[in-house]
Amino acid sequence: MKSELNEKWIKASIIGTIWAASEIVLGSFLHNLRVPFSGNILTAIGLIILISISYTWTEKGLFWRAGLICAILKTMSPSAVIFGPMIAIFTESLLLETSVRLLGRTIPGYLLGATLAMSWNLFQKIANYIIFYGSNIVEVYVDLLKLAQRQLNLQTEITWLPIFFLLIIYASFGLFAGIIGIRVGRKMLKHHGSELPGKPDKPVLAKVENAKNGFKYSLLWLFINIFLMIGSFLLLNFALWVIWSLTIAGIVTVWSFRYRRAFRQLLKPGFWLLFVFITLITAFVFTKAQTGENVLLKGLLTGLQMNFRAVVVITGFSVLGTELYNPKIRNFFLKTSVKHLPLALELSAESLPSFIASIPDLKSIVKNPVSIFHKVIMHADKRLTEIRNKTKFSQKVFIISGSVGEGKTTFIKNMLEIFKTNNISVGGILSQRVMINSQTTGYDIVDIENEDKEILLRHAEDDEKERIGIYSIYNKGFEFGTRVLQRCKEDEKKIIIIDEVGKLELGNKGWANLINELADNSKSHLLIAVRDSLVEEVIQKWQFKECQIYKISETDFLTACKSIIKQINS
Repeated sequence: MKSELNEKWIKASIIGTIWAASEIVLGSFLHNLRVPFSGNILTAIGLIILISISYTWTEKGLFWRAGLICAILKTMSPSAVIFGPMIAIFTESLLLETSVRLLGRTIPGYLLGATLAMSWNLFQKIANYIIFYGSNIVEVYVDLLKLAQRQLNLQTEITWLPIFFLLIIYASFGLFAGIIGIRVGRKMLKHHGSELPGKPDKPVLAKVENAKNGFKYSLLWLFINIFLMIGSFLLLNFALWVIWSLTIAGIVTVWSFRYRRAFRQLLKPGFWLLFVFITLITAFVFTKAQTGENVLLKGLLTGLQMNFRAVVVITGFSVLGTELYNPKIRNFFLKTSVKHLPLALELSAESLPSFIASIPDLKSIVKNPVSIFHKVIMHADKRLTEIRNKTKFSQKVFIISGSVGEGKTTFIKNMLEIFKTNNISVGGILSQRVMINSQTTGYDIVDIENEDKEILLRHAEDDEKERIGIYSIYNKGFEFGTRVLQRCKEDEKKIIIIDEVGKLELGNKGWANLINELADNSKSHLLIAVRDSLVEEVIQKWQFKECQIYKISETDFLTACKSIIKQINS
Protein backbone atom coordinates (compact mmCIF):
# COMPACT_ATOMS: atom_id res chain seq x y z
CA MET A 1 0.00 0.00 0.00
CA LYS A 2 1.17 3.53 -0.74
CA SER A 3 0.20 4.65 2.75
CA GLU A 4 2.30 2.03 4.48
CA LEU A 5 5.42 2.96 6.38
CA ASN A 6 8.57 1.53 4.80
CA GLU A 7 10.57 -0.91 6.88
CA LYS A 8 13.54 1.40 7.43
CA TRP A 9 11.31 3.87 9.27
CA ILE A 10 9.59 1.06 11.17
CA LYS A 11 12.95 -0.13 12.44
CA ALA A 12 14.05 3.43 13.23
CA SER A 13 10.81 3.89 15.17
CA ILE A 14 11.53 0.80 17.27
CA ILE A 15 15.16 1.79 17.97
CA GLY A 16 14.26 5.40 18.76
CA THR A 17 11.46 4.28 21.09
CA ILE A 18 13.75 1.96 23.06
CA TRP A 19 16.25 4.81 23.39
CA ALA A 20 13.52 7.20 24.49
CA ALA A 21 12.18 4.67 27.00
CA SER A 22 15.63 4.40 28.61
CA GLU A 23 15.91 8.21 28.71
CA ILE A 24 12.50 8.56 30.38
CA VAL A 25 12.84 5.74 32.93
CA LEU A 26 16.54 5.74 33.84
CA GLY A 27 16.94 9.49 33.24
CA SER A 28 14.38 10.27 35.93
CA PHE A 29 16.09 7.79 38.25
CA LEU A 30 19.60 9.19 37.73
CA HIS A 31 18.67 12.87 37.91
CA ASN A 32 16.68 12.42 41.12
CA LEU A 33 19.72 10.82 42.76
CA ARG A 34 22.00 13.49 41.24
CA VAL A 35 24.36 10.80 39.93
CA PRO A 36 27.56 12.31 38.44
CA PHE A 37 27.87 11.98 34.66
CA SER A 38 24.23 10.86 34.43
CA GLY A 39 24.02 12.36 30.94
CA ASN A 40 26.99 10.26 29.84
CA ILE A 41 25.37 7.12 31.24
CA LEU A 42 22.21 7.79 29.24
CA THR A 43 24.24 8.52 26.10
CA ALA A 44 26.18 5.27 26.61
CA ILE A 45 22.90 3.33 26.84
CA GLY A 46 21.68 4.95 23.61
CA LEU A 47 24.94 4.17 21.80
CA ILE A 48 24.89 0.55 22.96
CA ILE A 49 21.34 0.19 21.61
CA LEU A 50 22.25 1.72 18.24
CA ILE A 51 25.48 -0.22 17.73
CA SER A 52 24.22 -3.60 18.89
CA ILE A 53 21.03 -3.55 16.83
CA SER A 54 22.93 -2.51 13.70
CA TYR A 55 24.51 -5.98 13.60
CA THR A 56 21.13 -7.45 12.62
CA TRP A 57 19.39 -4.40 11.09
CA THR A 58 21.89 -3.21 8.51
CA GLU A 59 20.01 -0.50 6.59
CA LYS A 60 21.82 2.79 6.07
CA GLY A 61 20.35 5.83 7.79
CA LEU A 62 18.85 3.99 10.78
CA PHE A 63 20.98 5.91 13.31
CA TRP A 64 19.92 9.46 12.42
CA ARG A 65 16.28 8.42 11.97
CA ALA A 66 16.24 6.73 15.36
CA GLY A 67 17.91 9.79 16.91
CA LEU A 68 15.30 12.09 15.37
CA ILE A 69 12.43 9.99 16.73
CA CYS A 70 14.02 9.73 20.18
CA ALA A 71 14.60 13.50 20.24
CA ILE A 72 10.95 14.19 19.40
CA LEU A 73 9.72 11.70 22.01
CA LYS A 74 11.98 13.50 24.49
CA THR A 75 9.56 16.46 24.31
CA MET A 76 7.23 14.45 26.54
CA SER A 77 9.93 13.52 29.02
CA PRO A 78 9.33 14.18 32.75
CA SER A 79 12.43 16.39 32.72
CA ALA A 80 11.82 20.13 32.90
CA VAL A 81 14.72 20.81 30.49
CA ILE A 82 14.29 19.05 27.15
CA PHE A 83 15.65 21.29 24.37
CA GLY A 84 19.32 20.68 25.18
CA PRO A 85 18.93 16.88 25.46
CA MET A 86 16.96 16.85 22.18
CA ILE A 87 19.86 18.55 20.36
CA ALA A 88 22.35 16.21 22.05
CA ILE A 89 20.43 13.05 21.11
CA PHE A 90 20.05 13.97 17.46
CA THR A 91 23.67 15.18 17.14
CA GLU A 92 25.00 11.99 18.76
CA SER A 93 23.06 9.87 16.27
CA LEU A 94 24.39 11.96 13.36
CA LEU A 95 28.01 11.61 14.55
CA LEU A 96 27.67 7.84 14.86
CA GLU A 97 25.98 7.69 11.45
CA THR A 98 28.80 9.74 9.87
CA SER A 99 31.54 7.60 11.36
CA VAL A 100 29.94 4.35 10.23
CA ARG A 101 29.33 5.76 6.74
CA LEU A 102 33.02 6.72 6.44
CA LEU A 103 34.63 3.64 8.04
CA GLY A 104 31.89 1.08 7.50
CA ARG A 105 30.25 -1.21 10.04
CA THR A 106 33.62 -2.07 11.51
CA ILE A 107 35.10 -1.94 14.98
CA PRO A 108 37.00 1.33 14.21
CA GLY A 109 33.81 2.81 12.73
CA TYR A 110 31.73 1.98 15.79
CA LEU A 111 34.37 3.01 18.34
CA LEU A 112 35.18 6.32 16.63
CA GLY A 113 31.49 7.10 16.27
CA ALA A 114 30.78 6.28 19.93
CA THR A 115 33.75 8.40 21.05
CA LEU A 116 32.66 11.39 18.96
CA ALA A 117 29.04 11.06 20.08
CA MET A 118 29.98 10.89 23.75
CA SER A 119 32.48 13.75 23.45
CA TRP A 120 29.77 15.95 21.98
CA ASN A 121 28.21 16.13 25.47
CA LEU A 122 31.27 18.03 26.73
CA PHE A 123 31.28 20.51 23.85
CA GLN A 124 27.54 21.09 24.20
CA LYS A 125 27.94 21.66 27.94
CA ILE A 126 30.68 24.25 27.34
CA ALA A 127 28.53 25.94 24.68
CA ASN A 128 25.59 26.03 27.11
CA TYR A 129 27.68 27.82 29.74
CA ILE A 130 28.80 30.41 27.20
CA ILE A 131 25.19 30.90 26.03
CA PHE A 132 23.86 31.18 29.58
CA TYR A 133 26.55 33.45 31.04
CA GLY A 134 28.06 35.14 27.97
CA SER A 135 31.70 35.40 26.95
CA ASN A 136 32.60 36.66 30.44
CA ILE A 137 32.49 33.08 31.70
CA VAL A 138 35.47 32.30 29.45
CA GLU A 139 37.47 35.17 30.94
CA VAL A 140 36.61 34.02 34.48
CA TYR A 141 37.72 30.49 33.62
CA VAL A 142 41.05 31.66 32.14
CA ASP A 143 41.75 34.00 35.08
CA LEU A 144 41.06 31.23 37.63
CA LEU A 145 43.47 28.87 35.90
CA LYS A 146 46.17 31.57 35.69
CA LEU A 147 45.74 32.15 39.42
CA ALA A 148 46.08 28.42 40.08
CA GLN A 149 49.15 28.30 37.86
CA ARG A 150 50.85 31.08 39.86
CA GLN A 151 49.90 29.57 43.22
CA LEU A 152 51.26 26.17 42.22
CA ASN A 153 54.30 27.76 40.61
CA LEU A 154 53.74 25.86 37.36
CA GLN A 155 55.66 26.79 34.22
CA THR A 156 53.36 24.93 31.80
CA GLU A 157 50.26 26.49 30.32
CA ILE A 158 47.26 24.72 31.89
CA THR A 159 44.33 26.57 30.29
CA TRP A 160 43.31 23.55 28.25
CA LEU A 161 44.32 20.91 30.80
CA PRO A 162 40.93 20.57 32.61
CA ILE A 163 39.08 20.41 29.29
CA PHE A 164 41.55 17.84 27.97
CA PHE A 165 41.18 15.78 31.16
CA LEU A 166 37.37 15.85 30.89
CA LEU A 167 37.59 14.98 27.21
CA ILE A 168 39.57 11.85 28.10
CA ILE A 169 36.88 10.85 30.60
CA TYR A 170 34.10 11.44 28.06
CA ALA A 171 35.99 9.59 25.32
CA SER A 172 36.56 6.66 27.70
CA PHE A 173 32.81 6.52 28.32
CA GLY A 174 32.29 6.41 24.55
CA LEU A 175 34.86 3.65 23.99
CA PHE A 176 33.29 1.58 26.79
CA ALA A 177 29.81 2.03 25.28
CA GLY A 178 31.12 1.07 21.84
CA ILE A 179 32.78 -2.10 23.15
CA ILE A 180 29.60 -3.17 24.99
CA GLY A 181 27.51 -2.43 21.89
CA ILE A 182 29.83 -4.54 19.70
CA ARG A 183 29.71 -7.44 22.17
CA VAL A 184 25.92 -7.30 22.36
CA GLY A 185 25.70 -7.11 18.56
CA ARG A 186 27.90 -10.18 18.12
CA LYS A 187 25.83 -12.05 20.66
CA MET A 188 22.72 -11.07 18.67
CA LEU A 189 24.23 -12.65 15.54
CA LYS A 190 24.91 -15.90 17.38
CA HIS A 191 21.44 -16.12 18.91
CA HIS A 192 19.42 -14.32 16.24
CA GLY A 193 15.89 -15.67 15.97
CA SER A 194 15.82 -17.19 19.46
CA GLU A 195 12.97 -16.03 21.63
CA LEU A 196 12.99 -14.40 24.99
CA PRO A 197 11.86 -16.52 27.91
CA GLY A 198 8.51 -15.88 29.46
CA LYS A 199 5.04 -15.17 28.18
CA PRO A 200 4.94 -13.12 24.97
CA ASP A 201 3.42 -9.67 25.11
CA LYS A 202 0.36 -8.78 23.10
CA PRO A 203 1.18 -6.34 20.32
CA VAL A 204 0.67 -2.77 21.43
CA LEU A 205 -0.38 -1.95 17.88
CA ALA A 206 -3.30 -4.34 18.23
CA LYS A 207 -4.31 -2.64 21.47
CA VAL A 208 -4.51 0.73 19.82
CA GLU A 209 -6.25 -0.78 16.81
CA ASN A 210 -8.95 -2.16 19.11
CA ALA A 211 -9.27 1.19 20.81
CA LYS A 212 -9.99 3.02 17.59
CA ASN A 213 -13.00 0.94 16.47
CA GLY A 214 -16.00 3.22 16.77
CA PHE A 215 -13.83 5.94 18.31
CA LYS A 216 -14.56 9.60 17.50
CA TYR A 217 -11.26 11.31 16.77
CA SER A 218 -10.70 14.94 17.63
CA LEU A 219 -7.87 17.29 16.73
CA LEU A 220 -8.93 19.46 19.65
CA TRP A 221 -8.48 16.55 22.05
CA LEU A 222 -5.05 15.82 20.57
CA PHE A 223 -3.83 19.33 21.42
CA ILE A 224 -5.59 19.23 24.80
CA ASN A 225 -3.77 15.98 25.64
CA ILE A 226 -0.39 17.45 24.68
CA PHE A 227 -1.11 20.51 26.82
CA LEU A 228 -2.22 18.31 29.75
CA MET A 229 0.96 16.20 29.56
CA ILE A 230 3.30 19.19 29.43
CA GLY A 231 1.30 20.95 32.15
CA SER A 232 1.49 17.84 34.36
CA PHE A 233 5.28 17.73 34.08
CA LEU A 234 5.56 21.43 34.92
CA LEU A 235 3.38 20.94 37.99
CA LEU A 236 5.47 17.94 39.07
CA ASN A 237 8.61 20.08 38.95
CA PHE A 238 7.37 23.37 40.39
CA ALA A 239 4.09 22.91 42.32
CA LEU A 240 3.29 21.58 45.79
CA TRP A 241 2.59 17.84 45.99
CA VAL A 242 -1.06 18.42 46.92
CA ILE A 243 -1.61 20.40 43.71
CA TRP A 244 0.12 18.04 41.29
CA SER A 245 -1.31 14.87 42.83
CA LEU A 246 -4.93 16.10 42.68
CA THR A 247 -4.50 17.63 39.22
CA ILE A 248 -2.93 14.53 37.67
CA ALA A 249 -5.52 12.28 39.31
CA GLY A 250 -8.22 14.42 37.70
CA ILE A 251 -6.52 14.35 34.29
CA VAL A 252 -6.13 10.57 34.33
CA THR A 253 -9.78 10.20 35.38
CA VAL A 254 -10.90 12.30 32.40
CA TRP A 255 -8.67 10.25 30.08
CA SER A 256 -10.05 6.99 31.44
CA PHE A 257 -13.58 7.96 30.36
CA ARG A 258 -12.63 9.00 26.83
CA TYR A 259 -10.06 6.25 26.19
CA ARG A 260 -11.61 3.34 28.06
CA ARG A 261 -10.37 0.54 25.83
CA ALA A 262 -6.79 1.78 25.84
CA PHE A 263 -6.86 2.05 29.65
CA ARG A 264 -8.17 -1.48 30.05
CA GLN A 265 -4.83 -2.80 28.85
CA LEU A 266 -2.80 -0.35 30.92
CA LEU A 267 -4.45 -1.15 34.25
CA LYS A 268 -2.97 -4.64 34.49
CA PRO A 269 -0.88 -4.94 37.72
CA GLY A 270 2.13 -6.48 36.01
CA PHE A 271 2.44 -3.52 33.66
CA TRP A 272 3.14 -1.19 36.57
CA LEU A 273 5.29 -3.52 38.66
CA LEU A 274 8.59 -2.27 37.23
CA PHE A 275 7.68 1.36 37.84
CA VAL A 276 6.59 0.75 41.41
CA PHE A 277 9.83 -1.10 42.09
CA ILE A 278 12.04 1.61 40.57
CA THR A 279 10.29 4.49 42.29
CA LEU A 280 10.25 2.83 45.72
CA ILE A 281 13.92 1.96 45.45
CA THR A 282 14.63 5.54 44.40
CA ALA A 283 12.72 6.86 47.40
CA PHE A 284 14.65 4.53 49.71
CA VAL A 285 18.06 5.49 48.31
CA PHE A 286 17.12 9.18 48.29
CA THR A 287 16.16 8.93 51.98
CA LYS A 288 19.38 7.21 52.95
CA ALA A 289 21.47 9.76 51.06
CA GLN A 290 19.91 12.81 52.75
CA THR A 291 20.22 14.21 56.25
CA GLY A 292 18.14 16.64 58.25
CA GLU A 293 14.52 16.96 59.29
CA ASN A 294 11.59 15.19 57.61
CA VAL A 295 13.90 12.98 55.57
CA LEU A 296 11.42 10.09 55.50
CA LEU A 297 8.62 12.38 54.32
CA LYS A 298 10.82 13.81 51.56
CA GLY A 299 11.72 10.30 50.44
CA LEU A 300 8.10 9.20 50.31
CA LEU A 301 7.14 12.32 48.34
CA THR A 302 9.98 11.64 45.88
CA GLY A 303 8.71 8.11 45.33
CA LEU A 304 5.14 9.34 44.96
CA GLN A 305 6.26 12.01 42.51
CA MET A 306 8.04 9.46 40.32
CA ASN A 307 4.98 7.18 40.38
CA PHE A 308 2.81 10.06 39.17
CA ARG A 309 5.34 10.81 36.43
CA ALA A 310 5.10 7.18 35.35
CA VAL A 311 1.33 7.45 35.22
CA VAL A 312 1.49 10.57 33.04
CA VAL A 313 4.08 9.05 30.69
CA ILE A 314 2.32 5.73 30.11
CA THR A 315 -1.27 6.94 29.96
CA GLY A 316 -0.32 10.11 28.10
CA PHE A 317 1.46 8.30 25.29
CA SER A 318 -1.36 5.78 25.09
CA VAL A 319 -4.00 8.46 24.52
CA LEU A 320 -1.75 10.35 22.09
CA GLY A 321 -1.22 7.15 20.15
CA THR A 322 -4.99 6.71 19.89
CA GLU A 323 -5.62 10.26 18.66
CA LEU A 324 -2.75 10.06 16.15
CA TYR A 325 -4.76 7.44 14.28
CA ASN A 326 -7.07 10.27 13.21
CA PRO A 327 -7.47 9.74 9.43
CA LYS A 328 -7.30 13.52 8.86
CA ILE A 329 -3.80 13.64 10.37
CA ARG A 330 -2.58 10.61 8.49
CA ASN A 331 -4.01 11.70 5.14
CA PHE A 332 -2.52 15.19 5.50
CA PHE A 333 1.02 13.95 6.12
CA LEU A 334 0.75 11.24 3.47
CA LYS A 335 0.61 14.05 0.91
CA THR A 336 3.83 15.67 2.16
CA SER A 337 7.52 14.88 1.70
CA VAL A 338 7.84 13.96 5.39
CA LYS A 339 5.09 11.35 5.25
CA HIS A 340 7.16 8.66 6.97
CA LEU A 341 8.01 10.60 10.14
CA PRO A 342 4.44 11.01 11.48
CA LEU A 343 3.69 7.36 10.77
CA ALA A 344 6.89 6.36 12.58
CA LEU A 345 5.89 8.53 15.53
CA GLU A 346 2.49 6.79 15.59
CA LEU A 347 4.27 3.46 16.02
CA SER A 348 6.53 4.99 18.67
CA ALA A 349 3.59 6.34 20.66
CA GLU A 350 2.01 2.88 20.55
CA SER A 351 5.23 1.05 21.41
CA LEU A 352 6.56 3.32 24.15
CA PRO A 353 4.53 1.93 27.10
CA SER A 354 5.59 -1.62 26.22
CA PHE A 355 9.27 -0.68 25.88
CA ILE A 356 9.20 1.35 29.10
CA ALA A 357 7.93 -1.74 30.91
CA SER A 358 10.80 -3.80 29.43
CA ILE A 359 13.60 -1.44 30.57
CA PRO A 360 15.42 -3.11 33.50
CA ASP A 361 16.60 -1.33 36.63
CA LEU A 362 20.02 0.35 36.64
CA LYS A 363 21.51 -2.19 39.07
CA SER A 364 20.82 -5.05 36.64
CA ILE A 365 22.35 -3.09 33.75
CA VAL A 366 25.57 -2.40 35.68
CA LYS A 367 25.79 -6.00 36.92
CA ASN A 368 25.47 -7.72 33.54
CA PRO A 369 25.22 -5.17 30.71
CA VAL A 370 25.78 -7.55 27.78
CA SER A 371 23.04 -9.97 28.82
CA ILE A 372 20.58 -7.20 29.73
CA PHE A 373 21.03 -5.29 26.48
CA HIS A 374 20.77 -8.53 24.53
CA LYS A 375 17.31 -9.09 26.04
CA VAL A 376 16.27 -5.51 25.30
CA ILE A 377 17.34 -5.79 21.65
CA MET A 378 15.57 -9.14 21.34
CA HIS A 379 12.43 -7.32 22.45
CA ALA A 380 12.98 -4.94 19.53
CA ASP A 381 13.20 -7.89 17.11
CA LYS A 382 9.95 -9.25 18.49
CA ARG A 383 8.28 -5.87 18.13
CA LEU A 384 9.37 -5.70 14.47
CA THR A 385 7.74 -9.08 13.85
CA GLU A 386 4.52 -7.87 15.50
CA ILE A 387 4.40 -4.76 13.31
CA ARG A 388 5.15 -6.75 10.16
CA ASN A 389 2.33 -9.17 10.93
CA LYS A 390 -0.06 -6.38 11.83
CA THR A 391 0.64 -4.20 8.80
CA LYS A 392 0.34 -6.96 6.23
CA PHE A 393 -2.91 -6.40 4.36
CA SER A 394 -4.26 -8.17 1.31
CA GLN A 395 -7.47 -6.63 0.06
CA LYS A 396 -10.19 -9.06 -0.90
CA VAL A 397 -13.15 -8.33 -3.16
CA PHE A 398 -16.50 -10.07 -2.73
CA ILE A 399 -19.08 -9.85 -5.52
CA ILE A 400 -22.78 -10.50 -4.92
CA SER A 401 -24.23 -11.29 -8.34
CA GLY A 402 -27.76 -11.75 -9.60
CA SER A 403 -30.14 -10.65 -12.32
CA VAL A 404 -32.24 -7.46 -12.30
CA GLY A 405 -34.79 -7.54 -9.45
CA GLU A 406 -33.52 -10.87 -8.08
CA GLY A 407 -32.83 -9.46 -4.61
CA LYS A 408 -29.14 -8.49 -4.38
CA THR A 409 -29.87 -5.55 -2.05
CA THR A 410 -32.03 -7.70 0.27
CA PHE A 411 -29.26 -10.34 0.27
CA ILE A 412 -26.73 -7.70 1.42
CA LYS A 413 -29.12 -6.31 4.07
CA ASN A 414 -29.39 -9.78 5.61
CA MET A 415 -25.60 -10.06 5.63
CA LEU A 416 -25.23 -6.77 7.51
CA GLU A 417 -26.84 -8.16 10.66
CA ILE A 418 -24.43 -11.08 10.74
CA PHE A 419 -21.42 -8.81 10.22
CA LYS A 420 -22.53 -6.60 13.13
CA THR A 421 -23.05 -9.66 15.35
CA ASN A 422 -19.44 -10.67 14.64
CA ASN A 423 -18.14 -7.15 15.44
CA ILE A 424 -17.00 -6.50 11.87
CA SER A 425 -17.05 -2.80 11.04
CA VAL A 426 -19.06 -2.26 7.87
CA GLY A 427 -19.97 0.86 5.92
CA GLY A 428 -21.02 1.89 2.46
CA ILE A 429 -24.11 2.45 0.37
CA LEU A 430 -27.23 0.51 -0.61
CA SER A 431 -29.37 1.14 -3.66
CA GLN A 432 -32.95 1.09 -2.35
CA ARG A 433 -35.81 0.55 -4.80
CA VAL A 434 -38.65 3.12 -4.66
CA MET A 435 -42.08 1.59 -5.35
CA ILE A 436 -45.44 3.25 -6.10
CA ASN A 437 -48.44 0.97 -6.64
CA SER A 438 -46.16 -2.06 -7.09
CA GLN A 439 -44.23 -0.24 -9.81
CA THR A 440 -40.55 0.71 -9.58
CA THR A 441 -40.27 4.48 -9.99
CA GLY A 442 -36.60 4.90 -9.10
CA TYR A 443 -33.83 4.28 -6.56
CA ASP A 444 -32.53 6.06 -3.47
CA ILE A 445 -28.96 5.87 -2.17
CA VAL A 446 -28.82 4.83 1.52
CA ASP A 447 -25.97 5.26 4.02
CA ILE A 448 -25.57 1.85 5.70
CA GLU A 449 -24.35 3.31 9.01
CA ASN A 450 -27.12 5.80 9.78
CA GLU A 451 -29.77 4.99 7.12
CA ASP A 452 -29.73 8.55 5.75
CA LYS A 453 -30.84 8.62 2.13
CA GLU A 454 -30.82 10.75 -1.00
CA ILE A 455 -32.52 10.53 -4.42
CA LEU A 456 -30.38 8.75 -7.02
CA LEU A 457 -32.63 7.72 -9.94
CA ARG A 458 -36.21 8.54 -10.96
CA HIS A 459 -38.36 7.82 -14.01
CA ALA A 460 -37.31 10.23 -16.77
CA GLU A 461 -39.06 13.50 -15.98
CA ASP A 462 -36.44 16.13 -16.68
CA ASP A 463 -34.89 16.26 -20.14
CA GLU A 464 -31.98 18.35 -18.81
CA LYS A 465 -30.75 15.57 -16.51
CA GLU A 466 -28.38 12.83 -17.61
CA ARG A 467 -30.16 9.53 -18.15
CA ILE A 468 -29.49 5.83 -17.79
CA GLY A 469 -32.14 3.70 -19.45
CA ILE A 470 -35.58 4.93 -18.40
CA TYR A 471 -34.22 6.86 -15.37
CA SER A 472 -32.97 10.39 -14.82
CA ILE A 473 -29.78 10.66 -12.73
CA TYR A 474 -29.74 12.98 -9.72
CA ASN A 475 -26.20 14.23 -9.12
CA LYS A 476 -26.91 15.03 -5.48
CA GLY A 477 -27.40 11.29 -4.94
CA PHE A 478 -23.91 10.56 -6.29
CA GLU A 479 -22.45 13.42 -4.24
CA PHE A 480 -24.08 11.99 -1.13
CA GLY A 481 -22.78 8.48 -1.88
CA THR A 482 -19.29 9.82 -2.58
CA ARG A 483 -19.16 11.46 0.86
CA VAL A 484 -20.29 8.23 2.50
CA LEU A 485 -17.66 6.11 0.75
CA GLN A 486 -14.88 8.64 1.45
CA ARG A 487 -15.80 8.58 5.13
CA CYS A 488 -15.74 4.78 5.17
CA LYS A 489 -12.30 4.84 3.56
CA GLU A 490 -10.95 7.33 6.12
CA ASP A 491 -12.44 5.30 8.99
CA GLU A 492 -10.82 2.16 7.52
CA LYS A 493 -13.96 0.07 7.76
CA LYS A 494 -13.25 -3.64 7.60
CA ILE A 495 -15.73 -4.01 4.73
CA ILE A 496 -16.97 -1.28 2.39
CA ILE A 497 -20.15 -2.08 0.45
CA ILE A 498 -21.16 -0.60 -2.92
CA ASP A 499 -24.61 -1.53 -4.20
CA GLU A 500 -24.42 -1.63 -7.09
CA VAL A 501 -21.70 -1.46 -9.77
CA GLY A 502 -22.91 -1.49 -13.35
CA LYS A 503 -22.87 0.18 -16.77
CA LEU A 504 -22.27 3.67 -15.40
CA GLU A 505 -19.10 2.55 -13.60
CA LEU A 506 -17.89 0.56 -16.61
CA GLY A 507 -18.22 3.82 -18.56
CA ASN A 508 -16.04 5.60 -15.93
CA LYS A 509 -19.02 7.33 -14.36
CA GLY A 510 -20.98 6.75 -11.17
CA TRP A 511 -18.76 5.20 -8.47
CA ALA A 512 -15.87 4.43 -10.86
CA ASN A 513 -13.41 6.92 -9.35
CA LEU A 514 -14.24 5.80 -5.81
CA ILE A 515 -13.68 2.17 -6.77
CA ASN A 516 -10.29 3.14 -8.24
CA GLU A 517 -9.32 4.77 -4.92
CA LEU A 518 -10.65 1.96 -2.76
CA ALA A 519 -8.98 -0.73 -4.85
CA ASP A 520 -5.66 1.13 -5.08
CA ASN A 521 -5.17 2.76 -1.69
CA SER A 522 -7.41 1.32 0.99
CA LYS A 523 -7.17 -0.91 4.05
CA SER A 524 -10.72 -2.16 3.63
CA HIS A 525 -12.15 -5.16 1.84
CA LEU A 526 -14.78 -4.50 -0.85
CA LEU A 527 -18.22 -6.05 -1.18
CA ILE A 528 -20.05 -5.03 -4.35
CA ALA A 529 -23.31 -6.00 -6.03
CA VAL A 530 -23.09 -6.64 -9.78
CA ARG A 531 -25.50 -7.99 -12.38
CA ASP A 532 -24.66 -11.51 -13.60
CA SER A 533 -24.07 -10.27 -17.14
CA LEU A 534 -21.52 -7.65 -16.06
CA VAL A 535 -19.42 -9.58 -13.53
CA GLU A 536 -16.57 -10.47 -15.89
CA GLU A 537 -16.34 -6.92 -17.26
CA VAL A 538 -16.15 -5.48 -13.74
CA ILE A 539 -13.38 -7.92 -12.72
CA GLN A 540 -11.36 -7.16 -15.86
CA LYS A 541 -11.78 -3.38 -15.62
CA TRP A 542 -10.39 -3.15 -12.06
CA GLN A 543 -8.09 -6.19 -12.29
CA PHE A 544 -9.47 -7.68 -9.09
CA LYS A 545 -7.06 -10.48 -8.10
CA GLU A 546 -8.43 -11.90 -4.86
CA CYS A 547 -12.07 -12.00 -5.93
CA GLN A 548 -14.86 -14.28 -4.66
CA ILE A 549 -18.24 -14.40 -6.44
CA TYR A 550 -21.49 -15.35 -4.65
CA LYS A 551 -24.47 -15.95 -6.94
CA ILE A 552 -27.63 -15.38 -4.94
CA SER A 553 -29.42 -18.03 -7.00
CA GLU A 554 -26.92 -20.65 -5.78
CA THR A 555 -25.82 -19.40 -2.33
CA ASP A 556 -27.77 -18.29 0.75
CA PHE A 557 -26.64 -15.17 2.64
CA LEU A 558 -25.64 -17.13 5.77
CA THR A 559 -23.20 -19.33 3.84
CA ALA A 560 -21.80 -16.29 2.04
CA CYS A 561 -21.29 -14.45 5.36
CA LYS A 562 -19.45 -17.36 6.95
CA SER A 563 -17.16 -17.60 3.92
CA ILE A 564 -16.42 -13.85 3.91
CA ILE A 565 -15.75 -13.67 7.67
CA LYS A 566 -13.38 -16.62 7.43
CA GLN A 567 -11.43 -15.03 4.59
CA ILE A 568 -11.02 -11.56 6.10
CA ASN A 569 -9.95 -13.02 9.46
CA SER A 570 -7.42 -15.42 7.93
